[in-house]
Amino acid sequence: MVLGLLLARAGVAVTVLEKHADFLRDFRGDTVHASTLALLDELGLGARFAALPQRRIDRANLQLDTGTVQLGDLSRLPGPHKHIALVPQWDLLDLLADAAEAEPTFTLRRNAEVTDLLREGGRVVGARFTDRTDGSVHEIHAPLTVACDGRGSAVRAAAGLLPRAFGVPMDVWWFRLPRETSDPAGGVGRIASGEFMVMIDRGDYWQCGYLIRKGSDAMLRAEGIEGFRARLTALQPWIEDRVGKLASFDDVKLLDVRLERLRRWYADGLLLIGDAAHAMSPVGGVGINLAIQDAVAAARILAAALQTGGPVPVATLRRVQLRRWWPTALIQGGQRVAHRRILKPVLTAQAPQPAASARPVGLNDDGVVEAPTSTLALPLRLLRRFPVLQGIPGRIIAIGPLPEHAPAWARRPELPVPAASDTSPASAGQPVAQR
Repeated sequence: MVLGLLLARAGVAVTVLEKHADFLRDFRGDTVHASTLALLDELGLGARFAALPQRRIDRANLQLDTGTVQLGDLSRLPGPHKHIALVPQWDLLDLLADAAEAEPTFTLRRNAEVTDLLREGGRVVGARFTDRTDGSVHEIHAPLTVACDGRGSAVRAAAGLLPRAFGVPMDVWWFRLPRETSDPAGGVGRIASGEFMVMIDRGDYWQCGYLIRKGSDAMLRAEGIEGFRARLTALQPWIEDRVGKLASFDDVKLLDVRLERLRRWYADGLLLIGDAAHAMSPVGGVGINLAIQDAVAAARILAAALQTGGPVPVATLRRVQLRRWWPTALIQGGQRVAHRRILKPVLTAQAPQPAASARPVGLNDDGVVEAPTSTLALPLRLLRRFPVLQGIPGRIIAIGPLPEHAPAWARRPELPVPAASDTSPASAGQPVAQR
């Protein structure tokens, strides 16, 4: 959607094929990072985005058995956006679609499921898709086809491209629990021997990610939902009064974690960006941020060639990968270190039996325990002793190593926020009828 919006503002005829009838999805990445917030300002969409129901995170905490340590402080970020916004992804996509459809060269085609690529003389010249409303098959020809269809990319498969996979030690169970006003605010990580859970403050509920060993989903589900509730209570005692909301494992969704990267993100007439080119680990929650940065860089590099209406030279497609490869490889390298040094040792340790002994000794007024400095690992001791260092992980996550900015031709003055009667955005976490 970002790439389509930017190219349309360059006057390029662009069609986005969306598989579904709307953008309503559950448990998709909902983090909008500071660099993306700055991009929305540049596109004249900042005020519209700010009007969406959202929750903001300006710090991240890690709760250990011995207490809590603040890992990142986003208040130290440069620029006006010193936070990460949590917004249902369908709201962000609707905002982008509304802005793009104001451009005369933009078309969004829904219920269009891409099934294959069109080729002429070894070059990709478009795509074949099925209209899911009636089953009819259509073809669309284009000088460039861009795969933005995620880690399970159908376009990538049709092109015969195989990514290099980096082993990961975990999968993630996603679920929701009610949130009380007295709970800690922002993002909370809880780590103990054998267990790791992340809790994201979504206002009236927690979006929780519980890490499990890779491939252990069926075995752990066999323990029954009661056993999982007991694990959660032992790991995070202050949620004991609400784990009963998990009625069954139907309320717990599995994320098959992958960390992959294509060696080559392009072919003649074809470009892959985002997770289609480089599936990210959920560590740091940076996948959407990197995908959007890919889109911005691609639009800036490709616009002039696409304006001619002719084929885009392979050398131009290569420039997109050269621009975005090193920040992607850098972040994935950091994720691999986190997998190897932090998550794998935690998840391969003997998981504690649900018992009171596994609980922290008590909570302060903020719902956390202050960890004794002597018990902390050196990096955590440094973060506590020198708070200015907390800005480093905050900047890496919220901005990234190579933030991209909208080209001058794509920028617009701030667009007015539509009147309340003109829109009906979904409230946070509650899907409603699509506009």
